[in-house]
Amino acid sequence: MAKDQTNSLLELLYRVSREVATALDLRTVLQRVLYAAIDNVGGERGSIVVMDDDGKPVDSVIVYGRRIHDDTTQQLRVTVERGLAGWVVRNRKAALLPDTSQDRRWLRRPDDAIQKTGAKSAICVPLLAREKIVGVLTLVHSIPNAFNENHLQLMQAIADQAGVAVLNARLYTESQRQARVMTALADGAVTINASLQMQDVFQRILNQTIQALQVETVALALREKGSGDFVFRAATGKDAGNLVDRRVPAGQGLIGKVLKDRRGIVIPAIKKSTMSERAIFEGIDSKAIAMAPIQAQGKIIGVLEAINPISGIFDPDALLVMTGIGSLAGSTIQNAELFERVEETQKRYYELFNDSIDPILISDLSGNILEANRQAITLSGYTAEELRQFDVRKLHADGAERFDIDFDELEDYQLHKYETGLQTSENEKIPVEVYVRTIDFQNDQALQWTFRDITERKELDRLRDDMASMIYHDLRSPLANILSSLSMLQPNKQDAGDDDSDIALLRIAQHSAERIQRLVASLLDINRLESGQNILTQESVEAFPIVQEAVEAVKPSANSRQQTLILNIPTDLPNIWADADVLRRVLINLLENASKFTPQGGKIEIGATREDDTHIRFWVADNGVGIAPENRQHIFEKFARLQNTATVSGLGVGLAFCRLAISAHSGQIWVEEEEPKGTRFNLTIPISTKKEENA
Repeated sequence: MAKDQTNSLLELLYRVSREVATALDLRTVLQRVLYAAIDNVGGERGSIVVMDDDGKPVDSVIVYGRRIHDDTTQQLRVTVERGLAGWVVRNRKAALLPDTSQDRRWLRRPDDAIQKTGAKSAICVPLLAREKIVGVLTLVHSIPNAFNENHLQLMQAIADQAGVAVLNARLYTESQRQARVMTALADGAVTINASLQMQDVFQRILNQTIQALQVETVALALREKGSGDFVFRAATGKDAGNLVDRRVPAGQGLIGKVLKDRRGIVIPAIKKSTMSERAIFEGIDSKAIAMAPIQAQGKIIGVLEAINPISGIFDPDALLVMTGIGSLAGSTIQNAELFERVEETQKRYYELFNDSIDPILISDLSGNILEANRQAITLSGYTAEELRQFDVRKLHADGAERFDIDFDELEDYQLHKYETGLQTSENEKIPVEVYVRTIDFQNDQALQWTFRDITERKELDRLRDDMASMIYHDLRSPLANILSSLSMLQPNKQDAGDDDSDIALLRIAQHSAERIQRLVASLLDINRLESGQNILTQESVEAFPIVQEAVEAVKPSANSRQQTLILNIPTDLPNIWADADVLRRVLINLLENASKFTPQGGKIEIGATREDDTHIRFWVADNGVGIAPENRQHIFEKFARLQNTATVSGLGVGLAFCRLAISAHSGQIWVEEEEPKGTRFNLTIPISTKKEENA
């Protein structure tokens, strides 16, 4: 090569390198490379295709003379796959075609026919950077044999200078594109998550999408629970009103494709061929559409649609941006739905709270009143504003100094119950039963205090107590006289047998009177024990005689029912520390109850055993009807009656007396079920010690 030619080539390469190196925009670089090739090599048109790292076309430019043709990537993709450019890429070397009609590597198009453009000459060279093909540069001349080896070498020299510049421009464009995507998604995250009101969330999603994609219309459809259909809940932009409330059956149309493939789609030119698409886009001049799923927790809950980009075509990143916004939207919509449900739940709670027939207060965990319903205001006589200034202790008639509720114990979400007096604004004391438990209130823990006015119940209790008092005070003396008279009427043993029927009647009368006397004594003892009096005269006594006496007292009624009484008690038990008379009456009560609830011919067992080093355990077991689980916690209450025993009479004071009496002995009493049926009462009594015996 002559020195002048070498200098000219170096000057050309320097000029090309400088022109392409001073630009970072990919399109600008591509245009400058093409112009340099056409101006210095020749040809009437040229093209350049940019490849990604996987060898797929990502951008391209075609030049006819000085006229630029954009958006030709799809057209040139075919050339890369099946034409001359593809051959160059696969073989990684340049190609010179003196006559395109004679070379199979040339992809013939309809305009290559003889009667049209006819045969041509072409040069195609790879653009290399870092030993990778980053693009393909092609020049075409309308006259065959217009290019030769010198043109090919010059073309390759230009391509070698342009390869790195094209790679840098591609990487810069990709980074700019990623930056735009990240900015759009970051802005979307801030904007979309700024509200939890559902309609506001919808509008923010739509506004962010229409701004990021620069389209005419954006719509949002959510999947309907139950049917699975997609219903357009919101839309914005041109003719948006025609989309709202449209319904798409599950699995149909473009939405069905998104649902099936679980990814978005871009349709450059939509064809309204199906019934569902015609129904959706009726009234909208839709030319192109992009659709992305709205996902939350791995499930597609809706779709986001963008219609008609203002530029005419969707940006390559449109689907990526839409998919990102769809993911953001899914979480936000789900949060907004949860927020709506919480608000609705709170609304229903407030309605129930205010409409409750019971007075209810809400306080913080320290007792400061936060809310009061209408009944609480009416019962207390204070206004809602006044109550919010109070501590809940102030409403207790006993005063804060006697308020013995441990607030720390109330934080367990369990229901706590107690009775007190409610202090009203008029200084009246209303007896109430209080139910208090921990609740979640306004995103925090709180205490709910439910007050039930028990004035009527207390009055009934007073009347019942008065009646009981009248019974045992007015009956004690007559009963004692009756029992004394019956004892005197009993014949001596040597006279027995003179008139057995009369003796039997006297014994029946005496046993009945003794039962009435025990009932009266139990009523009196219950009142004394409840008032805190110590009625016991405890001493060291043997357990066996007490049990035997209890059995003898119940034997007549058990015999009349043909029931078998079984005594199961060892004779070597240690002495117990007890009031013998009170313990005997406890055992008689338990035996009489067992007899009542055991059918004719049944069995009743009374026994005792050493529980441990400190207590003797007694039990009374039967094979009767048993006690339902829901009744076991109430049977020891005063005047309690079982709901399923209408055929058995009684005042319901026997077990209440047993509980109080055993508690006064520092023992315990409880009931358990026998298998397959029946009931077993257990009670413990302390063992007598030398210290107690010497006291």
